[in-house]
Amino acid sequence: MIPVIALVGRPNVGKSTLFNRLTKTRDAIVADYAGLTRDRHYGKARLGAREFLVIDTGGFEPEAESGIFYEMAKQTRQAVAESDVVIFVVDARAGLSAQDHDIATYLRRLGKPTILIANKAEGMQSGIGLTEFFELGLGEVLPVSAAHGQGVRSMTEAALDALHLPDEEDEAAEDGDRPIRLAVAGRPNVGKSTLINAWLGEERLVAFDMPGTTRDAISVNFMRGEQAYELIDTAGLRRKGKVFEAIEKFSVVKTLQAIENANVVLLLLDATQGVTDQDAHIAGFIVESGRAVVVAVNKWDAVDEYQRGLVERAIAQRLPFMKFAKVHTISAKRRQGLGPVWKSLEGAHAAATRKLSTPQLTRVILEAVQHQAPKRSGMFRPKLRYAHQGGMNPPIVVVHGNSLEHVTDAYKRFLEGRIRQVFDLTGTPLRIDLKTSHNPYSD
Repeated sequence: MIPVIALVGRPNVGKSTLFNRLTKTRDAIVADYAGLTRDRHYGKARLGAREFLVIDTGGFEPEAESGIFYEMAKQTRQAVAESDVVIFVVDARAGLSAQDHDIATYLRRLGKPTILIANKAEGMQSGIGLTEFFELGLGEVLPVSAAHGQGVRSMTEAALDALHLPDEEDEAAEDGDRPIRLAVAGRPNVGKSTLINAWLGEERLVAFDMPGTTRDAISVNFMRGEQAYELIDTAGLRRKGKVFEAIEKFSVVKTLQAIENANVVLLLLDATQGVTDQDAHIAGFIVESGRAVVVAVNKWDAVDEYQRGLVERAIAQRLPFMKFAKVHTISAKRRQGLGPVWKSLEGAHAAATRKLSTPQLTRVILEAVQHQAPKRSGMFRPKLRYAHQGGMNPPIVVVHGNSLEHVTDAYKRFLEGRIRQVFDLTGTPLRIDLKTSHNPYSD
């Protein structure tokens, strides 16, 4: 599962600047003003091949008993609770404060892996001025400058190493023995829990006619024939402006983690409400994560022919980037149409993990070029030479050749269509990576 790192510290020590540096965004507002950040802020970050989520928090005052600082402290405690490792940020120039002692005492009591960093350490001699922070009892102090990027990589490596995550080779070796992870995602109150209860044949999950009944991502083990599944019922994702309760904001990160960690995702839509912008956002996140996906329209028995036509047109118009996914109409309450959904889920997972042979891939690419050559760019025409598979779930096809940086998006979609047709890649995103060969005589 994608790890979560929380940034914690007193006001105005540079947590939001560090958040922007890690996520390579400007999502967090930064100013020389204490207490600017009040709510939790989530962002996706990457170090090499390792991905993780970062949580920016407001200034932490553990002893606050009322007012805005109490609310901010409550938000920070929740961020620490949902994180795997904490980065405790102190101010190298302002020095140690009583508030730093209070935060350190709170973190030591929790026993969660904690990395202590001294921010704003640019221009300071190594080690000098940081010795006082050792009395916090959190081990080594890492000098960092979030504004200039100094020491940020070492800090991130230390945080990820503190998680003791398994190596990618170990995970790959275990994948064969693991059950297929199937996440059911969608807006609140579309019937996700009802659908899983229908599959299980028992009232395993609380299903109630009120949005937001499910707060966490709940996993249930399930056997279908000889195949083991891990069913994950996620909390409904709604628009950011509609998320008010702190406990529901806690649910969002769990849902995003569940989608990232799944092998296959069932996107559940509501026939009575049609396809909304939020449905399109969730679908976009699933495709961006590279998960195999099947679309199911629930409550099909509750709408008339006119509404059914509107829903079918809305799917075509609002989800054109998911043409590769199969769409089914079901009624979870009446257990109608669930059999074909399972067949599509199994097919989507098989397509996502299919091995594509290099000779066959190369033959498909060369035949596609003979059928329609890529557009010429100036004096040169891109030349595609051979292809091989670069990864699975989602399938990645690496194409080698010359001047491939001039291949248009339209031509990449043409290649994708040919590859999908030959290898029957229904239900999974497909990524094409173009690698231009280096000319040894260009220099």
